Amino acid sequence: MTTATERSGTTTTVSKDQLLRMYRRMFSIREFEEHANDLYLRALMPGLTHLYEGEEAVAVGICEALRPDDYITSTHRGHGHCLAKGAKPDRMFAELLGKEAGYCRGKGGSMHIADPATGNLGANAIVGGSAAIATGAAFSAKKLGNGRICVCFFGEGALGQGVLYEAMNMAQLWKLPVVYACENNMYNEYTHYSETTAGEIMARPAAFGIPAETVDGQDVRAVNATASGLVDRARSGAGPSFLLCNTYRYRGHHVGDINREYYRSKQEEQKWSSDRDPINILGDWLIEQKIADLAQLEKIQTEVKAEMNAAVEFAIAAPYPTVDEAEQDVYA
Repeated sequence: MTTATERSGTTTTVSKDQLLRMYRRMFSIREFEEHANDLYLRALMPGLTHLYEGEEAVAVGICEALRPDDYITSTHRGHGHCLAKGAKPDRMFAELLGKEAGYCRGKGGSMHIADPATGNLGANAIVGGSAAIATGAAFSAKKLGNGRICVCFFGEGALGQGVLYEAMNMAQLWKLPVVYACENNMYNEYTHYSETTAGEIMARPAAFGIPAETVDGQDVRAVNATASGLVDRARSGAGPSFLLCNTYRYRGHHVGDINREYYRSKQEEQKWSSDRDPINILGDWLIEQKIADLAQLEKIQTEVKAEMNAAVEFAIAAPYPTVDEAEQDVYA
């Protein structure tokens, strides 16, 4: 069974398997983040982490449009991108806890997870820090002629970073296969983006002649349909594009940001989580279209919860790296 989604006058066909996979991956990200927060509260995770809850449709919708060998670069709020691109929860949790079994052998932590095997070139604690990396990956793909493309995920806060514009300028001049995916979750840490971002966001890519589209970042089907077109465009050699995904983070800037009423209201948070939840939006649509029933979706949820519980147990039990690894894989 397939369904058709309209995008800018074209039609994108999505199979039942793809739709259910997107539902499973969004729910997996949500459960992963719930456990990550719990690990912090239990003082089992060193440092802070930045949760992706509420934004799941962006990572999943875009990554579903990619090939396994395509590249992505991520952000400090990057768990969702990692999972959507195919990372394993047990190794991710191990990395959060500083364990040897983690993707970076415990040295990367929450904000620096990388998994080259799935095309994930790494999360980045520097705002906008992955723009040049993504553009370089796209440059290499074009020179090698391997047909790969790269998606550069970044938040709206990166619109104030010069490296983003330097990278976009080169990408357009050289027609590189890269999609710049801006996740506008409305807040730069504790400040609404309207107080930090002059002019219109869409005017930024327009200044370089880069085609741009805006999408509802809470609707994974819309994200996937729009991203698929931009990915195909990049792969065809037409050059870079810009995708603005309007979304919302349910929790604070990081796990320690508990009382947020001084910069946004509880009413605003409740409205987004109740009316605009990406998992519920897709789930309700699947039931309405008779693609899945409630029992099927609950089965997926049960399976995911069991997987995440096992992944957490694995990470907690895993050993820490030995002292002799302190200088291994360190390049600066």
